[in-house]
Amino acid sequence: MMLRPSSAKEISFGTLLLRVLPGVYEPAEDSFLLATYASSLPGNMLEIGCGCGIVSLSAAQASQKNTVLGLDINPAAVKCASENAHANGIKNAAFLRSDMFSAIPKGKKFDSILFNPPYLPTTRAERLGTPEENAAYDGGATGIGIFKKFIAGAPGHLADGGKVAVIATSLGDGMEKTLALLNARIGPAQVLAEEKFFFEKIALIEASKK
Repeated sequence: MMLRPSSAKEISFGTLLLRVLPGVYEPAEDSFLLATYASSLPGNMLEIGCGCGIVSLSAAQASQKNTVLGLDINPAAVKCASENAHANGIKNAAFLRSDMFSAIPKGKKFDSILFNPPYLPTTRAERLGTPEENAAYDGGATGIGIFKKFIAGAPGHLADGGKVAVIATSLGDGMEKTLALLNARIGPAQVLAEEKFFFEKIALIEASKK
């Protein structure tokens, strides 16, 4: 996973034109995989780690009946996603600063929860200088440290019959570990799509609440 260059950059995805501000994770193949999936979903959705907003805005753009809330611990990402919503004329998506689910009222539930977690095993020496930027890619020593925090909070905010969709890597048995945690905490989980690279595979995994 890579962060953005030191200056703002414009990217396009479908009909969306997105500006990626300095300090915000630049969308890559993992983002595109989740955004494509998000555009097929109906209902009330929550995205953890919204970045520039590509996933949330794809879901919101798909239908005006959808409502989408994107959260990010990085204030630069919240600003970036909000500006991209305005620039693309999207009014059914909102963005807030939050450490995981901390900004969500207890008992508030969603039809779908989306997360492209930092999934690469990361050493202390590889971490970035600021916690906000570091949060975009630092999966901890095992690569699933942040995902474990996510899966602890997700069940309490998922409606009955709702879905959780996440991205996982084949590195460090990340896909197997992710599937196991989703099966245990959410419900039946499956790999919906994969993309292969020379050193890894990334997968879109969906779980449905029991």
